[in-house]
Amino acid sequence: MEINVRFLDNLRLEASFDDFTITTDQPIRYKGDGTAPSPFDYFLASSALCAAYFVKVYCKARDIPTDDIRISQNNTIDPENRYNQIFSIKVELPADLPEKHREGILKAMDRCTVKKVIQTGPDFQIESVDTLGQDAGLLYSHGESSNSKTMILGKDAPLEETIQAMTNALAQLGIKIEIASWRNIVPHVWSVHIRDATSPLCFTNGKGSTKESALASALGEYLERISCNYFYNDFYLGEDIASRSFVHYPNEKWFDSEPDAPIPDGLMDDTMLSIYNPEGELLAGHLLDTNSGLIERGICAQPFIRQSDQETVYVPVGLVGNLYVSNGMSAGNSLHEARVQCLSEIFERAVKKQILEDELALPDVPASVLARYPSIEAGIKSLEERGFPLLVKDASLGGRFPVMCVTLMNPKTGGVYASFGAHPKFEVALERSLTELLQGRSFEGLNDMPAPTFNSLAVTEPNNFVEHFVDSTGVVSWKFFSSKSDYDFSDWNIEGNTKEEHDYLLDILKSMEKEVYIADYQDLGAHACRILVPGYSEIYPVEDLIWDNTNKALYFRSDILNIHEQDDEDLEDLLERFEESEQDNYTLISELIGIAFDENSVWGQLNIGELKIMIHLALQNLDQAKELVEELLTFNELHQSRRLYYQAIQTVLAISLDESIELDNYTENLKRMFGKEEMDQVIAVIQGQMRFHGLTPTDDRLSGLDKHQRLIESYEKLHKARQERM
Repeated sequence: MEINVRFLDNLRLEASFDDFTITTDQPIRYKGDGTAPSPFDYFLASSALCAAYFVKVYCKARDIPTDDIRISQNNTIDPENRYNQIFSIKVELPADLPEKHREGILKAMDRCTVKKVIQTGPDFQIESVDTLGQDAGLLYSHGESSNSKTMILGKDAPLEETIQAMTNALAQLGIKIEIASWRNIVPHVWSVHIRDATSPLCFTNGKGSTKESALASALGEYLERISCNYFYNDFYLGEDIASRSFVHYPNEKWFDSEPDAPIPDGLMDDTMLSIYNPEGELLAGHLLDTNSGLIERGICAQPFIRQSDQETVYVPVGLVGNLYVSNGMSAGNSLHEARVQCLSEIFERAVKKQILEDELALPDVPASVLARYPSIEAGIKSLEERGFPLLVKDASLGGRFPVMCVTLMNPKTGGVYASFGAHPKFEVALERSLTELLQGRSFEGLNDMPAPTFNSLAVTEPNNFVEHFVDSTGVVSWKFFSSKSDYDFSDWNIEGNTKEEHDYLLDILKSMEKEVYIADYQDLGAHACRILVPGYSEIYPVEDLIWDNTNKALYFRSDILNIHEQDDEDLEDLLERFEESEQDNYTLISELIGIAFDENSVWGQLNIGELKIMIHLALQNLDQAKELVEELLTFNELHQSRRLYYQAIQTVLAISLDESIELDNYTENLKRMFGKEEMDQVIAVIQGQMRFHGLTPTDDRLSGLDKHQRLIESYEKLHKARQERM
């Protein structure tokens, strides 16, 4: 995590990281002003808070109340060496708490990350640099010899060379990658979370049987996502980038058209149009991209190569972003390695969808076959010894597709989690199923899986597949667990190099009469690609282009960003557009308009319903405001401070709309209930003297939106690299 420090007045300091800012000071006796804890005080508190966090996680997973649990920490200082200290952390537990939970809580506290880092003994590297933030690359060190060469199945280069090449590519772009966390909760199953140190919204996860293979996986995913611009898929890129010669790629093409006009000639081909516009309802406006935000510039499309005849087809960027999201993207040591990974993931998700929606029962992988792969077997055995039964299934549907499945059952909660993996090599597909199962997860995280169901509608509804795509936490049918499988086990495996694997995977799609479109990228220093298989590899329903298109942001973004400058007529028009478009009141404004607000700010937590309340209050539509406030408090989960604010709003609205009572008669006690400052603000808002309380002013230039500005700065690095390679 990158922490930036700023010097304030006297001895006060300010540290900024992610969406947070903390201030430190020194006691008056040390010449400070005593306005905040000292840096060392924060350090001491961190270990107690960390231990308490693990207690809370343990108790929450088991529905144990924490009201009567108390934690205290004291540190004893060695008089001979003040840097030698003993941290004594004590926990007071309820007398009726069962012994097994007493032991469980103590074990949970022992897992405190702060404690473990201190015990391990971190190294400190202190140096002078010419300019902060100019260093780039991967913040990672390992003890492996630089001469080691570790080849694994499915890769065209050793892991060490892969990591080095990808690290170099990121360094050339000026991107500083930091490792945020490692996971290795069972043998031979590793996962890692990496992110851009200066723009944490840009992050990926990697998995593998070793830490090096997991890191290579994460770096590959990072390169695929910057090559395909996935990190910026739902976000506004700003006026400056939107007006440049290219917004997404140097070879993009713009199609001039009015939003309500038919699709311009030259966009897509007959195959795509038959799938995406069968009834002729799709209009040019549905294909505008949300990133540029310039309706007048038209439709931005990027070239894909149609594999059946190698012809170029221009596909709207907005269509790709809306329907495919991250499916069909990959990076690798070579073009064919990248494509194999990409095609494998397409099959993984499509076959998984078919199995879930058709409620199929899969054949078990025989123990004799599992015995061929001792490291995978060891991981499975470790999970089962911890009380998590596993089902290892052949998901190839009779040898047709290179897909495997590992399903975890949690007898403590009744939940299940089906993880799929795909690759032409049986072993690789099986390993990916297992490592995907635990990617980024702790044992506590395995308590959050939903139970199976016999409700076919719950399994087959589109959002369930989206949940499975996002993190595999969707619902699974009980029919999946039948011992009578719908297919026989197939001991499949595809021999050959990545070129032969690539051709094999394309042949499957050809036999299914599916057209394949590929865009290859090398402009960021790595082999990457995006592959589209219309009618097969979409994640979201085609109807979303019309009914739930992300480019709806274009019709709200500017007015919302400039909300403080809108007059009454503009605000009435905005309310009317909300109603006409039937937007869900619980949609976050950040998601609606594609802006990365600080999630701890009012902007970051603001939803459409809340913004409507603010507008009605600004317009003095008190009846409408009261109705929406009651709905907000009834159905929405709000932070406690925000809930109290709206309870105060609700109370004052009720008094103001009741002609039989006077607000002045209640003001004194309302201030005692909600606080004087809060109540003064509430009254000012309801009387129209204060508009949009809590929303800091911004504008189309995204003034003051540091988190979003950092995201744009990260995109600028990619844009610059592409510009230089034109």
